[in-house]
Amino acid sequence: MNFPIRVYYEDTDAGGVVYHANYICFFERARTEYLRQVGFSQQKLLAGSFAFVVKKLEIDYKIPARLDDLLRVETVVTELKKATIVFQQQLWRDDICLSGAKVTVASVDLTKMKPVAIPDDIRQALQAV
Repeated sequence: MNFPIRVYYEDTDAGGVVYHANYICFFERARTEYLRQVGFSQQKLLAGSFAFVVKKLEIDYKIPARLDDLLRVETVVTELKKATIVFQQQLWRDDICLSGAKVTVASVDLTKMKPVAIPDDIRQALQAV
C-alpha cells in the first residue's frame, strides 16, 4: 500500500530538513492507513480494548527529506505471527528511497495490558492483501 506524505514546516528543523523522529510519525500514519484500508480503524480497535503497539523498530536513514517534498510510504506485511505483525516500510521521493523501516507490532488487550492473539478477522484481512 502507498500513502502520500507532504513535508510541512512543522516536520523540519531550522534548515528545512525533516527531523529524524518525524520519519517514525510518517511510518506510523502509513501503518494506520494500511489497517484502515483493510477495514480496521484505530477507533474501532480501541473501542474493543484492543490495540497494536510497537514492539521493535529498526530504521535506516539514507537521504534527507526536505520542506515541501511530496513523499510516499510503501507498506507491506512481511510476517504475520500469532500475536505480532512485521511491517517493512520505505519512504520514497519520486524514485529515490529516502528511508526504510522494519516495524514489529504486538497485539495487546488494553484492559489487561497483555499480548493476545491477533483476532481472526484482522488476520484474514491482512492475509488477503
